[in-house]
Amino acid sequence: MADTSTRDFAMSLFQKAYKAQMAGKLEEAIDLYKQSIDVMPTAEAHTFLGWTYSFQNRLDEAIEECFKAIEVDSTFGNPYNDIGVYLMEKGDHVAAVPWLKRAMVAPRYECYFYPHYNLGRIYEKQGKLIEAMGCYSRAVEYNPNYKLAIKSIRKLQKILN
Repeated sequence: MADTSTRDFAMSLFQKAYKAQMAGKLEEAIDLYKQSIDVMPTAEAHTFLGWTYSFQNRLDEAIEECFKAIEVDSTFGNPYNDIGVYLMEKGDHVAAVPWLKRAMVAPRYECYFYPHYNLGRIYEKQGKLIEAMGCYSRAVEYNPNYKLAIKSIRKLQKILN
């Protein structure tokens, strides 16, 4: 177990990396996330490093970082959803489904609406509109202000009515 100063230093690097990522400084963010991981590997740092790779369309590397995140902390939900999304971006919707379903039941996750919405997108593409509607509705139950899910519900209501 890392001591407090090690954790604090790793967290400060992580926070700097996130700020760089949000500012579009992706190479700087990648370097800082890697430094954070070198100091103390966390599921968050691996997941966010993967997310940064995805901004560069480096989806295979993004998926690998998510696998590493799961190795560090299998309870963290973000990497499961992210793997699902990256597989969707690669066009492999079938392989994405189990990852999204794992995100839905991950014990440590603040954004359960994302995997529900993403699974809804897959079902909609597959023509499974009732299932998609159910997923979008669950996403809105988790986050009543999630505009993408609300918009998708309205779109499907027009089609289904």
